[in-house]
Amino acid sequence: MKHFILTLLCLLSVALKSVAGEQKIIRISTNQIDLILQVADNGRLYQTYLGDKLLHETDVKALADNKAGQQGWEVYSGSGNEDYFEPAIAVTHNDGNPSTWLYYVSSSSHAVEGGVQTDITLRDNRYPVDVVLHYVAYPAENVIKTWSEISHREKKPISLSRYASTMLYFCRSAYYLTEFSGDWAKEVQMSSQQLHYGKKIIDTKLGSRSAMHVSPFFLLGLGEPVSESEGDVLIGTLGWTGNFRFTFEVDNLGNLRVIPAINPYASSYELEKDVPFITPEFIFTLSKGAGEGSRNLQEWARNYQLKEGKSPRMSLLNNWENTYFDFNQEKLVGLMKEAKDLGVDMFLLDDGWFGNKYPRNNDQAGLGDWDENQAKLPDGLSALTKAAGESCVKFGLWIEPEMVNPKSELFEKHPEWVIHYPNRDAYYFRNQLVLDLSNPEVQDYVYGIIDRLLKENPDIAYFKWDCNSPITNIYSPYLKTKQGNLYIDFVRGLYRVLKRLQENYPDIPMMLCSGGGGRCDYEALKYFTEFWCSDNTDPVERIFIQWGFSHIFPAKAMCAHVTNWNRSASVKFRTDVASMCKLGFDIGLKDLTDDEIAYCRLAVSNWERLQPVIMDGEQYRLVSPYETNHMAVNYVGKDKRAAVLFVYDIYPRYQEKLLPVKLQGLDPDKRYKVEEINLMPGTSSGLRTNGKVFSGDYLMKVGLDVFECRQLHSRVIELTVQE
Repeated sequence: MKHFILTLLCLLSVALKSVAGEQKIIRISTNQIDLILQVADNGRLYQTYLGDKLLHETDVKALADNKAGQQGWEVYSGSGNEDYFEPAIAVTHNDGNPSTWLYYVSSSSHAVEGGVQTDITLRDNRYPVDVVLHYVAYPAENVIKTWSEISHREKKPISLSRYASTMLYFCRSAYYLTEFSGDWAKEVQMSSQQLHYGKKIIDTKLGSRSAMHVSPFFLLGLGEPVSESEGDVLIGTLGWTGNFRFTFEVDNLGNLRVIPAINPYASSYELEKDVPFITPEFIFTLSKGAGEGSRNLQEWARNYQLKEGKSPRMSLLNNWENTYFDFNQEKLVGLMKEAKDLGVDMFLLDDGWFGNKYPRNNDQAGLGDWDENQAKLPDGLSALTKAAGESCVKFGLWIEPEMVNPKSELFEKHPEWVIHYPNRDAYYFRNQLVLDLSNPEVQDYVYGIIDRLLKENPDIAYFKWDCNSPITNIYSPYLKTKQGNLYIDFVRGLYRVLKRLQENYPDIPMMLCSGGGGRCDYEALKYFTEFWCSDNTDPVERIFIQWGFSHIFPAKAMCAHVTNWNRSASVKFRTDVASMCKLGFDIGLKDLTDDEIAYCRLAVSNWERLQPVIMDGEQYRLVSPYETNHMAVNYVGKDKRAAVLFVYDIYPRYQEKLLPVKLQGLDPDKRYKVEEINLMPGTSSGLRTNGKVFSGDYLMKVGLDVFECRQLHSRVIELTVQE
């Protein structure tokens, strides 16, 4: 039998080399990008080109001829081969051998929604290990997503210690990385640096609230620092709601390899025979400037990735900052009437509505016990959904189903369902622990929470799904000796729950929340219509936070609420900042003057009317708050007949020089009327050009004088085509 297996492997090796002799070229293309792969003489697969699309097939052939026999940029390099740098995959086989050499076997392509999928099979010539590389190219949006699938047929489980989604290579004179990091209430703070020899790693080890300190996306300037409208820029993001790692490695020749992956920290994964290990999707675009790349990703997301990406969004009134945990049925019904008065679409009930033996009156008890609190809600949620209907608003509900307080009936009944050490004192983050979603019983329980709520209260129209704690006390009672699988199987368990909900309740919109922006990835957003950017709703801080997130996500995926954070800013300024994203309110009308209430009603009405432009139009970042004391962004409708310009004077210097804002994306031959909207009652526009008509060409080349030297001042300007 051993002789037979050795003979088979030898024959396979010969077959692989004969395939390589064909010098096979695999071209993965969008309308503007080419990724060209080639099988070399040694039978292995290499990247030969990634850049602007080549216009002539003869040039593709010439490129292949020039690269023939050249090695060094292996598409999925294995640990233990002749490459000296960071690998894509590392396997320890049954016999203890830690090497993996992958050879080309076959490839095929087929049409998918919006694009073309290419699948490439690679195989180790000494061990029965396969890797299938998947690429989907979206021509119109100039986006490529890629992931890998690892499987084996060894008798016993193999150990995976590296498992990248892909590897990309670049040869430029210099590389400049922009990353997005921060913490609670200061998410996605942008910083840039030049990459030099060696490795730069961006990673997270938090498990569930994985993006609390660093976000799963980046910008890479190729040859020069990232700018908004010039230079070659790679924008990349990983669709994974768990620990991730980006590795940027500059080698001795000045070449750069980019490796997006699940973070292998504490995750040496035991992979069973014939069970595929599927890595997260890495989504990227190459563009001229960051602005074009952002618009590529935003359009791609609305078309293919974001749940209900082409549907409108609901404005809302949330009770959290108005009441916190201190509310009752009567108070909530009153807030629903305020929601109707404000003109929003929905009332959202936040934390504190559940728990009886351990009432949820603070963050120290009740998580896990999802029965209505009888003291606060004697008539249950059904009375609230009925009251919402009577107020002509939808009813939404906050949940945190992955979490448990030690002070809860659930923890008393099922301590074995909770991630915690069996022999150490527990460490609590926000007085809670994380349920073990690697356990199928726990997955059923979490699904059952939402399933029961919807069956008992079919008028619930929306969920805010929170996740306030990273994984602490990192031990799974369920996995026992396979603790290296926990971080990964937890996330996969979460996806199983979300997929099941999507299949059975496809029309329920949900907000992805994680103590702010601690979850913000495109895999989760297959199941969520939007995400909560930050608990920090100070409009000044939100300008920076929303600016950062806009590099990756469309406005309709980003929730922004008007609250009482930073009372030195007017209600108008706070609302204008929130209006550039998915608008909501977390403020009581009793705290506002009559004029402020009237203004908010007007702003809601304008936002609802302009949703097709703001939520679905092309976004252009015009003036950066990182470079000036101001910020400006404009949206343009798909037919270019309408646009909206948001302008913010943050903290300008005394008598500083003010430059006109040049809009982008307009039709140069159309004529647009300029009208300032969202004005406070009794005030008129101070804009000298208000009511005038200009060509799109003029507005983009000359611009409008819209900035002022007034602190915390804002303008919203509507531009409409005149026939």
